[in-house]
Order: sequence, then structure tokens, then C-alpha cells
Amino acid sequence: MTYAELNTPLRTIMTPGPVEVDPRVLRVMSTPIVGQFDPAFTSIMNEVMEMLRKVFQTNNEWAFPVDGTSRSGIEALLCSMIEPGDKVLVPIFGRFGHLLTEICERYEADVYTMECEWGEVFDEQEVINEIQKISPKITAIVHGETSTGRIQPLQKIGAACRELDVLFVVDAVASIAGTEIKVDDWFIDGIVAGTQKCLSVPSGMSPITYNERIEKVIAARKKVERGISTAEDRENEIERDHPIIKSNYFDISMLQDYWGPRRLNHHTEATSMLYALREGLRIVLDEGLETRFNRHRIHEQALMAGIESMGLGLFGNPDCKLPTVTCVKIPDGVDAESVRCMLLNEFGIEIASSFGSLKGKIWRIGTMGYSCRKENILFTLGALEAVLIRHGVNVHTGKALQAALDSYTMVGKESIGQ
Repeated sequence: MTYAELNTPLRTIMTPGPVEVDPRVLRVMSTPIVGQFDPAFTSIMNEVMEMLRKVFQTNNEWAFPVDGTSRSGIEALLCSMIEPGDKVLVPIFGRFGHLLTEICERYEADVYTMECEWGEVFDEQEVINEIQKISPKITAIVHGETSTGRIQPLQKIGAACRELDVLFVVDAVASIAGTEIKVDDWFIDGIVAGTQKCLSVPSGMSPITYNERIEKVIAARKKVERGISTAEDRENEIERDHPIIKSNYFDISMLQDYWGPRRLNHHTEATSMLYALREGLRIVLDEGLETRFNRHRIHEQALMAGIESMGLGLFGNPDCKLPTVTCVKIPDGVDAESVRCMLLNEFGIEIASSFGSLKGKIWRIGTMGYSCRKENILFTLGALEAVLIRHGVNVHTGKALQAALDSYTMVGKESIGQ
């Protein structure tokens, strides 16, 4: 049996992740492989760490990617911090708060949760009150929740955690490089990102950074290495064990040895993915963080204007909307999956459904990274209108594109002072 050469369809990906990969990232992934201890490669590693610090807006010593999807970074950070019986508070306002809870429970934490209605976020003082009541070792929270399209304010929570000596861990997978995150200014002790969303890099790495407060916790858990007397023995990892931290692959102390100046072997680095991450970070910094955040806001506003002018409703509290995800209420009587299938099959556009209590009630449209472009917004609005008409929905024909164009025109006038 013979197999044809791979030929994937060309899609316009407007989901909350993965999104379209920047062509410049795809190009660097085809560049030659070098060994992971080649000076040329270790130089790339150093550049990636330096660029991550700038994107995270931190002066932390440790900023590097964990090889694996976004979940790998979350698990690595949490499993390296949690000891059985540790109190962890997880405020839940969507699907991924439940993920944080599950990971903490798997590592035998004593997990406390608080929940609010999906489509809302917490008043920061509510979370602070719960922290004061429980006195957890760790508070872990999602910043941008893609399942509901909401963004949780963090500044006051971070300041309270620092004052109360609670470690503050944040899932910023959906928000990093798409909206403002200031790790140091917001007193975030550890934060996890993903590559496949606003960075416009394929899924497969999870950038993290953490400060000396977390590093001390990890160092205290690292069992003293016994029987290692020579540099050669250390390089070969003889009797090198970390039984207190249950995961070998996700042991942050071992990843520090790998990413630190000693470069002790831990795993074989995902070379082409690191090339991709470096290029994605370079593109972000070349555009400029504020310019990039503003671009995401501009296209979000145009999309929302078009959706509402079409006659559709937006889901969730607008005061806490995540700029990179727009949730659209599905009209009554409409086969939601039929609409998504027609968009994909007839127009090559992919939008997302949702989870849990919101499944079948909303569509989620991502405006992230390289997918966040004017032509994509206009194409999606036009195609969605056509598909809804074919499904018998009484939309305001022709209004969506005009409203989006008006939104772009207004931005243009504002930029030149008109």
C-alpha cells in the first residue's frame, strides 16, 4: 500500500486555538537541525529565555518553555510546587478552572474552589476574602477563559497574595501576547502560556516563568543528590533522583538544570519547535506589545460590531470580555453544528462550539495572533451571514460587513486625529 503526499486543506482558523501559524514561523521550522548542545543551539535557548522575559514583562531569572502542549506547563509548575495536603484555592469561572482543580487533586493537594456564573468573573475582593479565610499555600486562577470569553482582573489578587505570603499561579494560555499581562507589577509568582494561540506558533510548547518565591519551594523539595562525586558522574546523572516530585518529565528542578548554565541532559529538545517559538516571540517583540494589544482590540471591536449589526447577540458580561475571544449566542431553532460544518465545508472557515452548560448555546470566534487580521474578520462575517440565511435565520442582510467597515474607518480617523 502506498500513501499520498500530505496535502492539508487551507483553512481560515477563527477558533480560540489553535490559530493560523504565521508564515514566518513555518519557514523557520524547515531550517536545519543542530544538536541540542551545539553552541549555536544553546545560543538560541538563551535568546528564547531573554525574549520570554520581555513578553511576560518580568525580570525573573527563570523563563523557558516546557516541551508539550499548554497543559504540560500547567502541570509542570503545579506538580513541582504541590506537596500532599497543601491547601490550594482555585476560583472557577469556566472550563479551565476545573482543569486546574483536577491537576492539583491528582498531586494530592487539599483543593478549595469557589465558582461564579459562566459569563461572569470574580470581583477581586471576593477572591481575597476567600484567601484570607482559607490561608492556602497556592492560589491558582485562569486569566483568559476561552470557554466563556471572559478575562479575570488579577492586580489586586496578586497584591493580596504577596502580602499574605500566598503563591499566586496564573494560567495565561489564551491571553499572553494578545492582551496586557505584567507579571512583576501584578505580583504573579508563576505563570503559564501556550504557543498555539496569540503567539501563532504550532501547539507543542508551553512557556513558563516563575520567581524566586517559587524557586525556593522547588529547591526545598529537591532531594539531596547522593553519591555524585565527579563532574562526569553528574553529567551521566548517576543516582540522580527526585522522588519527592512525582513526575520526572515535569520536574521543574531538573528542567532548571537543563535550561541553566550547566545544561544537564534531561530530555532531547524539540529543536524545530524551539525555532518556531523563537520566531514567534521575535515577531511579537518586533510588532511591539502595546501595538499588538491594540491590534487585537481593533479587530475584536470590528467583529463585535458586525455580529450585533447582523442581529445576533453576544454572550457574557461585556465589562469582563476577553479581547481575543468573542462568544456569539446561537439563534433559537438553529442547528449549531450544521452552521459550523457549512462554514468549514463551503468557505474553509472554522469557528468553535463550547463546553459544559454552554454547549449548543454559543459559538466562539477567536481573534488571536496571525488569525487576527482585517481580511479574516470581514470574510468570517460575510460567510456567517450567508450560512445563517441558508439556515433560515432572519439576519439583517448586508449590515454586518458595513458595520465592521465603519468600525475600521472610525479607527483610521482616530489614528490621524479626525
